Amino acid sequence: MARPVTVTYQVWPSAAEMALASARLFAAKVEQAVATRGIARVAISGGATPQTTFKLLADPAGPFAATVPWDKVQMFWVDERCVGPEDPESNYGVARELLLSKVAIPAANVFRMEGELDPEVAAARYESTLRNGLKLEGAESPAFDLVMLGMGPDGHTASLFPHTAGLDAMGRLVIANHVPQKEAWRISLTWPVINQAAEVAFEVEGASKTEVLAEVLTGPRDPERLPSQLIRPSNGKLLFLLDEAAAAKLPAASEVSVNADYRVGRLEI
Repeated sequence: MARPVTVTYQVWPSAAEMALASARLFAAKVEQAVATRGIARVAISGGATPQTTFKLLADPAGPFAATVPWDKVQMFWVDERCVGPEDPESNYGVARELLLSKVAIPAANVFRMEGELDPEVAAARYESTLRNGLKLEGAESPAFDLVMLGMGPDGHTASLFPHTAGLDAMGRLVIANHVPQKEAWRISLTWPVINQAAEVAFEVEGASKTEVLAEVLTGPRDPERLPSQLIRPSNGKLLFLLDEAAAAKLPAASEVSVNADYRVGRLEI
């Protein structure tokens, strides 16, 4: 039986306000990690949803580009498409264009997945990068300070798609996952690795996610069909940042009026 996890969901009036909350979370978790041990390790996802967050973090006129200690941030990826870094579909390429090229993060602190390689080779190389870079021993798993996730309309997260072999990968940190639905291979962190992070946060927006989000959080447990249900952090806490459209079918949340105009709710799953 899966251990219980307390889900906190923040519901923002718009996707833009949700993205700002995501940028604030990124900055806060980086500051906290740097204050604790001098370095922050963050794993980010691809897709359309985080792009506004990237732009906010990089905005030279905003509150983050100059105040986040970018020289002490180590950036990792949750998953990657099997394309080269110059391809417009590359998760790394998008993050580089919108964020990394605009802030003072050292090149040595950016750990991309090499999507241009054979998928199994790319997965093995990234696992070696994690083991060597983070000085992991034996079965030890990375403990990222923050993992930012998205959710697809089919309930997938990272590159863990419904009914794919990657859902059963337990002994690996990184896998090559064949996704028949996309007729493609993807590279992905495994869900046990994601669950070891100090903070795991989903960013979910739009009406196309309304039904699946409600199923993931309030429906029967069926991770083979809804892989996002595999994300159950070992610390027992999971955060969802949502806009009103995505949250439309969740249980009513309480009104919150402390420093922000959003609603917050809690569930145990």
